[in-house]
Amino acid sequence: MRLISSYLSKALMALAVLGCATNVIAAKPRVAKPSLILQQPNVSLALANELIEATMAACHAEDKSAVVAVVDRAGNLIALQRDDSVGPHNTDAAVRKAFTALSTKTPSRILANNARANPDSNNLNTVNDLLLIGGGVPLKFGNDVIGAIAAGGAGGAMQDESCALKGIEKVLPAQK
Repeated sequence: MRLISSYLSKALMALAVLGCATNVIAAKPRVAKPSLILQQPNVSLALANELIEATMAACHAEDKSAVVAVVDRAGNLIALQRDDSVGPHNTDAAVRKAFTALSTKTPSRILANNARANPDSNNLNTVNDLLLIGGGVPLKFGNDVIGAIAAGGAGGAMQDESCALKGIEKVLPAQK
């Protein structure tokens, strides 16, 4: 009887240890399955209009006319405003500069400079809808690029970019 009791005691102890080990294994954190539905911040029409107003005001403060375009995170044109005296080619340029800044997550002036300096990047000029001229700036919200803004026709790439940066600074000062 004593022998059976000893074996039974050892068997119960083994089951208890096994049960504890199973609980530890079961407690391992599981890797979360990625959501099939994305929730991503994006530029709203209201934000696009505020950015355009601030950018146009920055250009006007320097006695410059301009066209300003804002695209959302998918590259869709959200809003555009053009001064009366700006040439029609600048409208397309502003949209393409904004798309370029969004697509590359880089200000279009920096991309243009990098493409000129790196022979392997010269082919970027052949990509439809990219325009390697300064004036386009990505719009960031935290770590996300939510869209882009671009100015055109204000007197050159540096002036275009300056207006856009001043507009962003006024509307999204904490989102540099």
